[in-house]
Amino acid sequence: MNGNITIMVIDDQPGIRRLLAEVLQEDGYNVAIAANGYDALHKVKEITPQLILMDMKMPGMDGLETFRELKKAGKAERVIMMTAYGELELVKEALNLGAYKYITKPFDINVIKKIVAEAVNAEQCDSLKIG
Repeated sequence: MNGNITIMVIDDQPGIRRLLAEVLQEDGYNVAIAANGYDALHKVKEITPQLILMDMKMPGMDGLETFRELKKAGKAERVIMMTAYGELELVKEALNLGAYKYITKPFDINVIKKIVAEAVNAEQCDSLKIG
């Protein structure tokens, strides 16, 4: 069902990348992972993810800067930002840039699955619109 949906997970923590990749693959999604913003920008030259889950705080290029660059490249249709509590100013900025939603860490994996399903369904509905 979800086999034609590619989700990119961008996070500098290997454990989070692995967990999200496993859970999303179990739900039938194709998953691409990137360890940081530079890695993500390199990988989107080869693929166009329908959804991106991205950490706000990463060394080098943070989530906001990565988001801006992905938008410039036309690769940021749906982005869910992952953030720690206390980063609400960054969250506001991400939402102003067009982030779909944000989730706070530590997160409940069932909440992630629900938000991902909502985002994918919204993406599919948007692509069906004639305009």
